[in-house]
Amino acid sequence: MSEQLPSGGIELSPDEIANLLARWSSCWTPTEVAQRLAGIGTPWYVAAGWALDLFRGRRTRAHGDIEIAIPAARFPEVRHLFPGYVFDAAGSGRIWENAAPEVLAATHQTWLRDPATGNYLLDVFREPHDGDTWICRRDERIRLPYSDVIHHTRDGIPYLAPELVLLFKAKHLRGKDQTDFDATVPHLTPAQRETLTELLTRVHPGHPWLEALQVGPR
Repeated sequence: MSEQLPSGGIELSPDEIANLLARWSSCWTPTEVAQRLAGIGTPWYVAAGWALDLFRGRRTRAHGDIEIAIPAARFPEVRHLFPGYVFDAAGSGRIWENAAPEVLAATHQTWLRDPATGNYLLDVFREPHDGDTWICRRDERIRLPYSDVIHHTRDGIPYLAPELVLLFKAKHLRGKDQTDFDATVPHLTPAQRETLTELLTRVHPGHPWLEALQVGPR
């Protein structure tokens, strides 16, 4: 996707960005999302913090929103499942309401909005891919078949492999990201820890998590 964001959109002030949390208060759970996407042909998965809770088998903290990811080219398949709702594109402190195709081509984050209430219900990442091969948005050299990056809960909810979730979280290293790392690493297999170490070394050399990963499971 282009690095050049389109013109227009609504620029959000710091107060407006802070107040967005209230507009996510009605967001769906992973189970509700899976029910609404049942039978869809495109691969998809729950991402971010919710994915780690699905991996661990229980909810460990509050989540301000819910994110899923899909191959970018197949976004229309998802969009058509939600008649009566609107998809807004978001990026760099701006929102493009009911985003036009040229905006979608230059952004990767899409928020599903209920026009009746103004509330946001679902965050859809439109991710780079090559057919059935997933491409990491942070480093396009990292390419894996979707069958390797998508795991499933016992009741069939797809979620991103935890080592890949932590790779994405490593960039900003917010408080919740450190909490998620500390809570998840003890549950990773040796192979998953090794993969995360290799990916962090490639994408974020010198990252503080690398030292913690050298310590055996606690």
